[in-house]
Amino acid sequence: QGASRFAQRLWRVVNESVDIAKNAPSGRPASFGADALALRKAAHGALDKVSGGIERLHFNVCLAHIREFTTALSDVLAKPDKPAPDLAWSVREAALILVHLFAPMMPHLAEECWQLLGQAGLISEANWPQIEPDLLVQETVTLVVQVNGKKRGDVTVGSGAENPEIETAVLGLDAVKLALGGRPARKVIIVPKRIVNVVG
Repeated sequence: QGASRFAQRLWRVVNESVDIAKNAPSGRPASFGADALALRKAAHGALDKVSGGIERLHFNVCLAHIREFTTALSDVLAKPDKPAPDLAWSVREAALILVHLFAPMMPHLAEECWQLLGQAGLISEANWPQIEPDLLVQETVTLVVQVNGKKRGDVTVGSGAENPEIETAVLGLDAVKLALGGRPARKVIIVPKRIVNVVG
């Protein structure tokens, strides 16, 4: 039943994307606004993860990434305002990528969606989408924050933040201050891009 509901959801998302894609410019926009860029990053991030997962035959992991990306696309489609041309173009790109991603697992549904999106031929014969590496660069990173080994929250910093900047951000968190009870931290252990443990 869960698989059937997800297949139906994919069909709905593609249909909703088609309605928006009709208003998309034929050529790639010269620039993208924040919403369009965020959707493109989600699309190419999913493309990167699923491509790797398929090569390793990790299909359950692939489906998890597809579900996550479907939610991101659904959130954009749910917005009541008429999308700007750059966002409409990004929705069309995202829908085409989405259909490619689930095609190995749901080929018949993918072929129907491919035709619905106005594509010629069969998706099974189409080239796999090209990943744009620039869209995979993360501008921020979220780290788990622990105090004496117990999770107290998260902190988001720039992906290129140095340890002193991360330490300042962590020690400024109210949850960390409360856990330390007014005492200074004896040590701050930073595992890059993963976790920060404050020893009180």
